[in-house]
Amino acid sequence: MFSPYYAWARRRQGEAVRPVAHCALNIALYHRPPGRAGYQRLWAMTERGEPQLRRSAEQLQIGPSRLAWQDDGTLQIEVDEWTAPWPRRLRGQIRLQPQLLPGRAFALDAAGRHLWQPISPVARVELDFEAPRGLRWQGDAYLDANLGSRPLEQDFHSWQWSRAALGGHAGCRVLYEVQPLSGERRALALDIDAQGRIAQRPLPPDCPLPGTAWGLARSTRAAQAPELLATLESGPFYSRSLLRDPLDGGLAVHESLSLQRFRQPWVQALLPFRMPRRATGVGS
Repeated sequence: MFSPYYAWARRRQGEAVRPVAHCALNIALYHRPPGRAGYQRLWAMTERGEPQLRRSAEQLQIGPSRLAWQDDGTLQIEVDEWTAPWPRRLRGQIRLQPQLLPGRAFALDAAGRHLWQPISPVARVELDFEAPRGLRWQGDAYLDANLGSRPLEQDFHSWQWSRAALGGHAGCRVLYEVQPLSGERRALALDIDAQGRIAQRPLPPDCPLPGTAWGLARSTRAAQAPELLATLESGPFYSRSLLRDPLDGGLAVHESLSLQRFRQPWVQALLPFRMPRRATGVGS
């Protein structure tokens, strides 16, 4: 949905463009070396054409990478990609084991064109890569999905999202706030417990966060302003941040998205540096 090639094709061909001709597996890995304050990042997002797409109810293959559900309920991701803009090999396996499966989706807009589903808001993950060599760890995970019948920028101005794990494997807390192009803001404040039960809680007060180096506005909802520990991704229309709650010390992953920034021609011109395209062939 953030493909500049798809946006350009829509401007030329309109509704005749096939979304399956613009697909990618996005991998972003972050590492903070001992003794250093900042995070190092590995990023891969190569767009591929329809001939490189294979899919069924159990698996999705995009170029040389593949996602497949296993008989034990594990989602296995075989990664074979190159980073951008500086090429470096990313090859290995990610195994995600869902713990909760609420099976419920939420409409993000009044017309119901855009849905968000927390597929497994509490999960476990194991990562084992041969390139970079020795990249291996395990920990908590989260799995969700967005789907819609129209491009996001046609209906939304921006959104703010965050997910925090609750202590003692008690579940997680999700905040999702969208600003439509018309009408009032819509917000979800959800607690999801260890049994997968979803409870909507009162919406906390609006809490501004420092803007990014690109001047992108960030905000969240909290009784007390969280600490901004790190900005993991910073771009002209999107940021991913790490927050810490001053009350209980819990960590949250936070995302800010400006879709009106995304649709600007100067932003579209920058994106291919981070998102190359290989429309044909089956190799990497």
